[in-house]
Formats: sequence, C-alpha cells, structure tokens
Amino acid sequence: MKKTFDTTLLKKLLAIGIILLCSISIFSPVTTLSKTPENTIITSSVGIADEELYLLRVEHYLYVNASEDVGMFHIRFSFPPDYAYQVPLLLELHNDTTPLAIIHYGIENDTFPPNKIINFTLGPMKKDDSVLLHFSCWVLVRNHDFMDLPPYVKIPKKYQLPEETKGWLVSTKQVQLHSLIIRLKARQLHGLNDNLIRFAGRIAPFIKYHRYVFFVFGLNTGLLLSQDARTTLLINGENVGRSHLACAFFRIYHIPARVLLVNNDQGFWTQMHYMVEYYCPGYGWVLLETTGGKTPYATYHQVINRVCYPQDEKDTKKDYIFPFMKGEERWLWIDTDDVSPYYVDCDAGSKSQMFTESKISAEQMTVSYAFVLSQIVFHQYQEYLGINLTGEDQLHYNNAILYQKQAIFVLKQSQDIDDYLTSLNMAYDEYQEIQS
Repeated sequence: MKKTFDTTLLKKLLAIGIILLCSISIFSPVTTLSKTPENTIITSSVGIADEELYLLRVEHYLYVNASEDVGMFHIRFSFPPDYAYQVPLLLELHNDTTPLAIIHYGIENDTFPPNKIINFTLGPMKKDDSVLLHFSCWVLVRNHDFMDLPPYVKIPKKYQLPEETKGWLVSTKQVQLHSLIIRLKARQLHGLNDNLIRFAGRIAPFIKYHRYVFFVFGLNTGLLLSQDARTTLLINGENVGRSHLACAFFRIYHIPARVLLVNNDQGFWTQMHYMVEYYCPGYGWVLLETTGGKTPYATYHQVINRVCYPQDEKDTKKDYIFPFMKGEERWLWIDTDDVSPYYVDCDAGSKSQMFTESKISAEQMTVSYAFVLSQIVFHQYQEYLGINLTGEDQLHYNNAILYQKQAIFVLKQSQDIDDYLTSLNMAYDEYQEIQS
C-alpha cells in the first residue's frame, strides 16, 4: 500500500496559516505565543516584515580505534533535532570515510524528544585498526534574537510551571542544588529583586568572569578538573562546567534550566560546545551563552545537537583531550568497550566545526512556508533513509535525495528561496511516489 501524506489537509493548513498571518499583519500589532513550552517563542509583527534564514552546516571527523578484535558494533551519534527555530535538512557522508567500514546507517528518534541520533552499524575491526567517519549535517535556522523578551517576568513558583518543564528542576551529581556555596552565591545574584530577566542577566557575566585566572591556568596546563557546578564555582571551568553552574543557579529558584550540546561558528575545530536554556513563563525557552557571558543570545550562531535531560548529566564521560576533566554530557555512544574515539587536540583526530553557509532574507510568510516544507521533506527523508528499497522505489528515493541536495545548493550559491522551495517540492513529490 502506498504511504502518503494527506496533501489536501496540508494545503488547507498552509492556507489557513497564511490567512491568519495576513490578518495579524493587516489589522493590528499582536503578540503570538505557541502553547507548547518545548517550542514556545513569542513573535511580534507589525505589517509583513522580512525574516532571516541561515543555512548552517556541521562537519564531523570521528576517528575510532580498536584495542582488541571486535565484531559488528554500533556508534550512535547526536544529530540535530527538529526543534523550535531549526530544522535538519540532510546527512551527508563524505567520500573519505573509511571504505566499507559502514554496513548501514539511519537517523532515529532518541528516547528523549526532540533529540535524534545517527545509528552507524560498523563491520568487524582488528586490534589496532582505525576507522574514519566523516560526515556533515545540514540545518536550516530561523533567526530569533529574543528582542521581544519582556523586560520584567516574575520568577515563578513551582506550581505555576508547565508539567513538561519541571523535569529540569532536579539536583544531579553535576548540578548540585544542595551545595551551600552554590545556594549562597545564587542568593547574592538574586538579591531582593524577583525579576527573572534581571536574574538571568546577572548570572551570564558572572559565569564567565568569576575567578577567570583559575580557568586560564587550567586551560594552559591541561589541568582542568571536574566540570560540575560546585567545582566550577570554586575555580571556574570550561563551557561544560559553566553550563552546569548556570543551571544550578536557575533551578534553585524553581526556574527550569537545561544544558544544550551545540556546534557554534567559532572559526576553529572543537569537540562540542555547551550552552544553556532557561524557561521564561509566558514566553518559552531562552538561550544563555555561558562562554560569552550573554543572554539572550541569537539563534543563528549555533546548531543544537542535543537537548540534555537530567539523565544526561548523570551519564557523563571523561574528557578525551584534558584527562583530568570529568563531567561532560555524552554526544556519542559505542556499544563495545574495545572501540574508543581518537582525540588529540582537535588538530589531529576527531573534531567538529560549524560553518555558516548562507543567509537569506524573505517575507515572514515565505520563511514560514519554507520552514514547514523543510520539516515535512526531512521527515520523509528520515523515514526512508537506510531502508532497502528496490526498483522504482529506489529510483524515486534517489531522485528525492538529488532534489534535496539541489535545494541546499541553490540556497548556498544564489540564496534564492523560490528555487529552494521548487526543489523541495519536487523532492516531496518523489517521496510520495514510494510504495510500501
């Protein structure tokens, strides 16, 4: 039986959305609010304004070494989720990936939404063998600079929070809410004011600059210690520990806060970067960049790879480059102890970097349509990636991939959003022809 999306329903929904947007723009300036805390972002508009779209690409070099002979195994690697202001477009496997190393791969939904993972199935390796997985993740990001964030929001009581946000209030091994020194510092930063926005504005620069000389010493000697909140308060730390400390400050006052694993456009290769989101009642999740000491922070600077849950804070690993540093949330999992990632200093070995490929400005309605269509096509792509198709089904799948790549190419080279939409619609039509 043929798998199809309800195209009639889709067209109706898009038409309704366009009519609503036009009505909002023509008659009055309003504030719209999503009802889902996961994706809540307020946007205000007067008239039909232009909006910015960014085409971003995250490139990964993942080297793994075998310490013993090993049979077939799996590597699960975080993949950018379809989340609020970003949508993944395509997973590109580069030609210098070790030949015949990958038996199969696919993109799967993680246990903790909205996260996704790439599940690589690798063939047997001999002791001392090495394998390179070289791949890129293409992502479309709507820029949101949080300029519409209210200047005053009262710090909430726990009972006032949406249930789905309360999971990010707990104390963990890395985010120690019962630490006396953390609680005292949180009280000092909070002061007598009950304004959440002001509290966040105090946390961000403190996280960056407190005892900065200790951080510089640790970074230059490679003697960075545990990256939990308490240690970071005592001697500063990397972006890992800074994110844990920021979460602790927020959670003490019943403000949900969580770590984000991201790749940002720093101009150099990294392992992974860490940021924080805190929940603002009536608005949604707001970005805080602990390394830069800034909040709010615009969305186009980074690709989110994983929204970390408290379980991620408990399931941490030892840093590959700085041997004394512990407490990093995982972004990859290997189901054998006989294979491990190979990191040196991000000049050699495994590394990651994000690249800003292009910036596009277009009317809000066009951007909204492009974003929704990108989501639909990606979900089709994820569904069929890794499935053994035959005959005409395989031909339609191959054509769809070519149209997706063409869409990315025109967005990168000519920044023509109309050509992008044309190519994506052709990819959509090809996916619709696949039978099952």
